[in-house]
Amino acid sequence: MANDFGIDSHKLSLHPERVSQWLKWGDNWEKAKKIYPIYVEISPSGLCNHSCSFCGLDFTPQNKAVFLEASILKGCLSEMANLGVKSVMFAGEGEPLLHKDMAEITVHAKKTGIDTAFTTNATCLTEKFCNKAIGSIEWIKVSINAGTSETYAKIHNAPKSHFELVLRNIVSAVKIRDEQKSFCVIGVQAILLPDNKNEMEILAKLARNIGCSYLVIKPYSQHPLSVTKKYKNASFQQDEMKNLEEALSRINGNDFKVIFRRQTMERISKGKTYSKCYSTPFFWAYISSVGDVYSCSVFLGDKRFLLGNIYKQSFQEIWEGEKRRENWKLMKNFDASGCRDGCRMDACNRYLYLLKNPPEHFNFI
Repeated sequence: MANDFGIDSHKLSLHPERVSQWLKWGDNWEKAKKIYPIYVEISPSGLCNHSCSFCGLDFTPQNKAVFLEASILKGCLSEMANLGVKSVMFAGEGEPLLHKDMAEITVHAKKTGIDTAFTTNATCLTEKFCNKAIGSIEWIKVSINAGTSETYAKIHNAPKSHFELVLRNIVSAVKIRDEQKSFCVIGVQAILLPDNKNEMEILAKLARNIGCSYLVIKPYSQHPLSVTKKYKNASFQQDEMKNLEEALSRINGNDFKVIFRRQTMERISKGKTYSKCYSTPFFWAYISSVGDVYSCSVFLGDKRFLLGNIYKQSFQEIWEGEKRRENWKLMKNFDASGCRDGCRMDACNRYLYLLKNPPEHFNFI
């Protein structure tokens, strides 16, 4: 059930061997270089057919028709699997399903033993793609940031017709998944904004009625490099959030749940408990649409976080190379206070900070 996915927390504690390596070897480069990421986010496409008003990657070159070469990416996936990478999420700067070979790449990734997932706007979640690839996907999270076509068009900067198209595509994907008896979990995610807060109940009912397992409602977080400042000061009253969460909980059922990311909201409002990023450059990585490998997706374009390129080097050469060593040294004293609040590694960093800085009497479990 959706409540078991750990979406509002982290799952790093379920990888004790990798965490143990980090605790023992993290400060010794010759050993630390062998600690490979558990999770990698990959951007197969530099092109997006939407231009969402909240997009955190609007500082990157927009709508560039660049796609990772299938043969290069498949080779990289095979290598990463052998090196210990456990999962990849296809998302990134563009819409991943615009890549013409995405089904083939997905099937290959699963064959290597890597768990695969997608964050997508689902405009290209076609029957053809689902028939071939849905059995190789752990989960698909569809970005729908409104409950009506009018608001959807404004926030996504897309045609109104895309709203109904996406809903139809999800219905089709659920049907194919069920026919194939696949394990793929299909859900919806919305960023909570002043523009859409009054449509979250409508969206939740839509998501439930078309067969989704969950709706995630996620707080907006200002990217430090983002061009748009439209929602920088957006905030919601505690009572307002409590009332919305209670109303949404009444839509829950045996096969559907609204995951209102209250813990994330509280973490953002209270601020970080840590001053440095413990996750980087260890537990995750990002591969851009031009093949650049970054230790952190917040700093795309920043050469300090650029480790190499999969067109020029193997993943092992990149991960154990000089640029990662330089990034490893940088992160020892890097001030994370100015990083994005509620970033992908925030909950992991809180956990790792606790391991490095245990409270008194920690033996009394």
